[in-house]
Amino acid sequence: MNDLGNIGDRLLVIFDGHCGFCNRSVRWFLTRDGNDRLRFVASESPKVAAILAHHGICQTGQGLTSSTLAPSTILVVRNPEGSAEQVLVRSNAAIAMLRELPRPWPAVAAVLRCIPRPLRDLGYRLIARFRYRIWGRFETCPIPTAQERIRFL
Repeated sequence: MNDLGNIGDRLLVIFDGHCGFCNRSVRWFLTRDGNDRLRFVASESPKVAAILAHHGICQTGQGLTSSTLAPSTILVVRNPEGSAEQVLVRSNAAIAMLRELPRPWPAVAAVLRCIPRPLRDLGYRLIARFRYRIWGRFETCPIPTAQERIRFL
């Protein structure tokens, strides 16, 4: 693999590194990911530029943009840089992350999956729209602790 290192069969979570809500969410997942199934990288990182470009997603100062994605949408990538690479967005990305956590979170993911995607994504978009106003914006990405650093690219 190029700049992504060896993440194996883990999910790669691409998030807005300047977003207070996104950073708190990453910390929440870090504390619950006891099976070491997730790897994280800020969307602003040059390490994910090739993946983003391959899927028609541009890196900007305000996060991710494309004709199909709202700015700063969370992305989950399965098999990054592999032939079976798959990108999940918005609520599908969050559900994929929950499915990787220990119990009871896969059950929560299953319940959320029963909600029609347009409704799930509507909730996601509402949170995304107001996240900077409610949770703030960091000028720089927070530095992970030494223990967390191995989980970031």
